Amino acid sequence: MAIEEKRAWSMLVAAVGSYAVYLWIVLGRPAGVPLTQVPYVGALLWTVGSSIVASIAAHIVIAAFSPRDANLKDQRDREIHRFGEYVGQSFVVIGGVTGLVLAMAEADPFWIANAIFLAFVLSSVLGSAVKIISYRFGFHPW
Repeated sequence: MAIEEKRAWSMLVAAVGSYAVYLWIVLGRPAGVPLTQVPYVGALLWTVGSSIVASIAAHIVIAAFSPRDANLKDQRDREIHRFGEYVGQSFVVIGGVTGLVLAMAEADPFWIANAIFLAFVLSSVLGSAVKIISYRFGFHPW
């Protein structure tokens, strides 16, 4: 397995894991408390920060176990990375537009923040999935 594929797997696990923890915290509210009244900001910041730290730590561990391959990237690796990032970035744009629309509709800040956070998570998941699929089944640039 290529080191870049291992990194894509670590990003996928970190993104899905952190979002699952966030949902568990936010949706585990006491009965009768409206969803928009849940204190979500701290949970959001901690899960995003934890995901970043976990991703960095995973990259370090992956590089430590493959020291001679850690900085090797061929043309195929660069193209797969670029393609995965391009595909994943579409959700960042969708999230930004959704956040703008929600703000213009004067939605509760809870919904705006969660729409943008979900878009970032989906961006990471989709980008990582595209990279993994490209490594597993071949990459054919158009």
